[in-house]
Amino acid sequence: MSRDIYQEPLVSRYTSLAMQQLFSEKTKFTLWRKCWLALAEAQHEMGLTDIVTAEILDEMRANIENIDYEVAAKKEKEIRHDVMAHVFEFGLRCPKAAGIIHLGATSQFVVCNSDLIVQKTAMHLVRASLLQVIKNLASFCENHKSLATLGFTHYQPAQPTTVGKRNTLYLQDLVMDLEYIDNYLRQVKARGAKGTVGTQATFLELFKGDHDKVREMDQRVAEKLGFEETFHVTGQTYTRKLDMKLAETLAGIGATAHKFAVDLRLLSNLKVQEEPFEKNQTGSSAMAYKRNPMRCERMTGLARKLMNLPQNFAATYANQWFERTLDDSAIRRMDIPQAFLLTDAILKLFVNITSDMVVFPSQINKYLETELPFMATEKILMDAVGKGKSRQEMHEVVKEHSLAAGKRVKEQGKENDLLERLAEDDRIPFSAVELKAMISDYSKFTGRAKEQTEEFLHEVISPLLAANTHNMMEIDSTLAV
Repeated sequence: MSRDIYQEPLVSRYTSLAMQQLFSEKTKFTLWRKCWLALAEAQHEMGLTDIVTAEILDEMRANIENIDYEVAAKKEKEIRHDVMAHVFEFGLRCPKAAGIIHLGATSQFVVCNSDLIVQKTAMHLVRASLLQVIKNLASFCENHKSLATLGFTHYQPAQPTTVGKRNTLYLQDLVMDLEYIDNYLRQVKARGAKGTVGTQATFLELFKGDHDKVREMDQRVAEKLGFEETFHVTGQTYTRKLDMKLAETLAGIGATAHKFAVDLRLLSNLKVQEEPFEKNQTGSSAMAYKRNPMRCERMTGLARKLMNLPQNFAATYANQWFERTLDDSAIRRMDIPQAFLLTDAILKLFVNITSDMVVFPSQINKYLETELPFMATEKILMDAVGKGKSRQEMHEVVKEHSLAAGKRVKEQGKENDLLERLAEDDRIPFSAVELKAMISDYSKFTGRAKEQTEEFLHEVISPLLAANTHNMMEIDSTLAV
C-alpha cells in the first residue's frame, strides 16, 4: 500500500476482502469478456456459425482472464473510451476473434450486464451477513428473554420490558431488511442484448429480420450470464430505477444499524449493556479508565453516509434523458461500490458486536429498584381501594409522597425512599414488608415481554433461519482496526 497517495478507508480499514474483490478491475473486465463470450456463443447457437466459428469461441474462452491492463489503459487514454479500449486489448489476445468481438452490441451491453452481475452477487453477500446478524441477535434475545430491564420512552423511565424483548425490535427490523433484499433480487434481470437504444435493430439486421431469433439470442445471453430473464424493455441502459431500489434497500440496513448502535451507546453510558471490549483495547489516550463504544460509534458514522446515498441515485435516475445520457457514468462508478462497501463494513461491525454483547444485571436491577416504586403506585392505589380506602384520598397521599421522593432523588442525589414514606403514613393500609413485596418480582411488571420474545423467535425467526441454512456462510467479523 502506497503511503504517498490517498487510500479509501472503506478498503484499507473497514470492509471484507470478498466485497473488495467484487468491485475490483479484475472482476469488472473479466466480466466484460464473459459478456462478449456469452453474446458470441448465443450468436453461434442461433445460426451465425459462418461468422462466429467454434474455433473463435474456443480462443475467447481460453483468454477470458488473460488481460493486459497496461495496454488497455494506454489505449483508453488515446481514444477516451474504456469499452473500446478493452475490445482492442481482447482482440490482441484473440486475433481470430478480433473481428467479431462486440458484434451488434453497444458499450452498455457489457457495462450494464456486468454491473448487474456484480450487484446481484454483492447483494447475496450482504444477505448472508444480514442472516448472521439475525442469528446472533436471536440467540441474544433467547438468552435474555426473562431479564427485566427499565423501558424508556422519550429517554425517560417507562414501564419495564426485558432485555430480550427490547432486542426483538431490532430483530424485526432486520427481518424487514431481509425482505427488502429479496424483493430487490426478484427485480434484478439482465439487460441482455438490446442494441444501441434498446430496439435491437442491429441484431434484427444480423439475423435478417428474424424476430424470434433475436429474442432467443437475448434470452440465451441472459441465461449464460446467470439470469433467468432480461428486462422486457430498455433504453441504452437498464432502468436506473433499479439502482434507486438498490440504494434504498442498503440504506434501510444502514438505518436499522444506526438505531441499534445509538441505543447501545446510550445503554453503555448507563452501564447496563455494552459492545465487546477486548483485553488490550484502549478507550482513551488520556482517560485510561474509559470503555468507549467505538464499534457502535463507527457503525453510526458509516450508516449516516449510507442513509444519505439514495438521494444521489434518485437524481441520477431522474436525469436520464430519453434513452440515455452519460452523466450517470461517473457518479455510478463511485456510488454503487460505496453503497455496498458501506453496507459490508456496517454488517461486519454488526456481526462482531452481536456475537459478544455484554449485559450487567446488577446495574439493571439498580435502575429498576430506583424507578419501580413510582411505577408501582397504581397497584398500591388499587390495592388500597380494595381494602376500603377512598381512591381520591389515596391518590392525594400517593402523589404527595411521590413528589417528595422524586425531589429527594433529583435535588439531593439520595435513594428513592417512596416505599418507606408510604409505610410510615398511617393513611396507607400497608406495611413496609407488604409494599416491598409488591415490587420484589420484576416479572410482574414486564407484561408479556418474555412470551412475546418466545413467540417471535419460534414463529418468525426459527423458520426463517431454517429456510436459509444453505444461504448462511462463515462471516469473518474480525476488525482490522
